[in-house]
Amino acid sequence: MKITIHRGTNQIGGCVTEYEHDGWRLLVDYGEELPGSPNAANPLEVEGLTHGDITKSALLITHYHGDHIGKIADLPAQLPIYMGKIAKEIQSAFSHHMSSVSESNHKIAQRLETVTVFNPGEKFEFGPFEILPIIIDHSAFDAYAFKIEAQNLTVFHTGDFRTHGFRSKTLPKVIEKYIGRVDYIVCEATNIKRPDADAVKEYELQWKYREAFQENKYNIVYASSTNIDRLFGLYHAAIRAKRPFYVDSFQKKIMDIVAGRDKIWGKSDLYKYKEGREPIVLKRNGDEFLITDSFKKDLEDRGYVLIARAGKRFDNLISEMPSEGRQTYLSMWKGYIDKQKAAYNPDLAKAEGEKPIYLHTSGHCDMKSLGELFNMLKPRAIIPIHTDDSKSFADLFCEDWPILLLNDGDSFSPVNIPAKDMAYAKILCLEKPDESLDADNPDGLRWWKLDDKFIGEFRSREEAYDALCHIVYRPEKVFAYEIEVMGLIDPNISIIYNNDLSVHAEYRKGGHHPKGKDFQENSGFKPGDKVLCLKYSGMNAVFPAIVVGPITKEYLRNEYKNDDEAQCFYSSFNDYLNNWTDWDWDSIIVRPLVRLNFGWEKMDETILVNRIYIFPFKNYPYL
Repeated sequence: MKITIHRGTNQIGGCVTEYEHDGWRLLVDYGEELPGSPNAANPLEVEGLTHGDITKSALLITHYHGDHIGKIADLPAQLPIYMGKIAKEIQSAFSHHMSSVSESNHKIAQRLETVTVFNPGEKFEFGPFEILPIIIDHSAFDAYAFKIEAQNLTVFHTGDFRTHGFRSKTLPKVIEKYIGRVDYIVCEATNIKRPDADAVKEYELQWKYREAFQENKYNIVYASSTNIDRLFGLYHAAIRAKRPFYVDSFQKKIMDIVAGRDKIWGKSDLYKYKEGREPIVLKRNGDEFLITDSFKKDLEDRGYVLIARAGKRFDNLISEMPSEGRQTYLSMWKGYIDKQKAAYNPDLAKAEGEKPIYLHTSGHCDMKSLGELFNMLKPRAIIPIHTDDSKSFADLFCEDWPILLLNDGDSFSPVNIPAKDMAYAKILCLEKPDESLDADNPDGLRWWKLDDKFIGEFRSREEAYDALCHIVYRPEKVFAYEIEVMGLIDPNISIIYNNDLSVHAEYRKGGHHPKGKDFQENSGFKPGDKVLCLKYSGMNAVFPAIVVGPITKEYLRNEYKNDDEAQCFYSSFNDYLNNWTDWDWDSIIVRPLVRLNFGWEKMDETILVNRIYIFPFKNYPYL
């Protein structure tokens, strides 16, 4: 599977991700860039999406926010597009409402007529891809993450999500039931630079609004017309505060799409109107709201909560409503009323006035909760998108997970095919050993446990090396990197790279047996040199040693004589030698300065270490 981030590695909004396998393309999201984005003036052209052969292409939409769906009308009419059913209805209602003032929304409304809907928790296929959409909590209702599988490789594409909404508590159960472990995560990282992006829970926000509505008789709330959870939270807060809840007909239509009919959440009281206390729809008189004396009298007597939007029509209405002690609230991102932000909305800023109460919570995940998600999914690596600071994301999570830092247009091409000649990429990091581990260490020398982190399989050394060049994982503890091109048992090629990704040593199969051209291949070290040795064989350790010399038959004969198990298994020394592979013969005799004892295996006074696993001595600190 080839994963390409066409846009979104260095900006929030407008992300486009492509999954390609065997010529089939599955793309996720195609929306508008946010105001102030560096390339907002340049349309994104993607082969198989915006132009070229689209017969094997499809587009998935995670949710209906404009930065994820806003450019679909620009795509070829023949391109299949998939999204959630309720999300499609909400976007359709929004786009039809805006069509009179927005040609782009008119075109989106038309394009939505050809969009295919999927059902949450039900797999569907496109070419070689198997897609499982799961509902996640976001400030857009009916938002999705996707489990995407092709030829035994699994990627979890998070979409935009959070864990502090009304519907978030089901996420761990959903992950356990439907997702399980995955190979890779393509993950939103919106809030990485926003430690002040307060993850106030939606239900806590609802209580704050209830208290405010009880305290203040007259209330005006500016909120997104498609933030369903917020709108219903405000509705119930107003009902409990015994304030009439007013909306215009468009807002009521949006709420009605969800109220009591969504098949997953329709049973929740949150999305139901109280009997006889539905939101009160403002009456219209032409282009303006109808304001009568009886209406104003009712407002004076009972108070009100008005869901408003910036614009002349609402401004005129508000100017006629009772205002003594009136409180205005901003229930959306405050960047909209900040003159320093590219998204500044002067009409909204004017409507809010000088001292609005800011009661809002992010639609995006906090970093602690992201870490908890990673622990559930246990990926080989994580690709951050929808972020303006992927480096900070790597700094935060790289001690626990390999972070793949791509630039827009970069690709990552792992495979999961049980076959020889695949290139396996690993990062080798040093860890302080557990004090309970036994070691004969009379001089108190340092040795290290080895954290060998498998990144993935690739079709070529070049693809594996490119992946390692983009990975950030425990950078202060990286000892080396390794790429193996495997044969049936031993590697055909194994390359060890230093921690700066320069080549340290290379093994190529063939010629290391006695009389072979590479027998006793030069390791770069001479007898008596103090070195560091890397040992797998279940030990996974790095330890200091003294080089004794290259492997010899005499050494092996002595090993055979002293190994009762080998003598039982092999009928003769020649039979024992015949079992030695080319890889085994490419070894060096060393004398460990720290003799490790792992219970099942204890180091002898001298041991064999593969030539490429011997390094210059350095007394690395324990970090």
